[in-house]
Amino acid sequence: MSTFSRRLKEARKSRGFSQERLGIEANLDPASASARMNQYEKGVHQPGESTVQQIAAVLNLPLAYFYCEDDETAHLLQCFHCLKKDDRKQVVDLAESLAFNH
Repeated sequence: MSTFSRRLKEARKSRGFSQERLGIEANLDPASASARMNQYEKGVHQPGESTVQQIAAVLNLPLAYFYCEDDETAHLLQCFHCLKKDDRKQVVDLAESLAFNH
């Protein structure tokens, strides 16, 4: 299973969406929404970037979340995405301090 497929399935399940509901809310054709989401999760087909952007918007996740190779980075992106602008600046400042001032 590809990183994208695994993250898509995990994110969908954690939000309590069925494949059909996620597909429909991401503006896929209702008649094929469930089948397409199933194929994406199984890695049979890879959606285009615009489809991934729609899926990410529905799940309230950044696009990059689906492509992170490691779980820690994906989780940080997920958390960072949920923060308000001022809080994001604080996180970036702290990260820079920890990363570059040692």
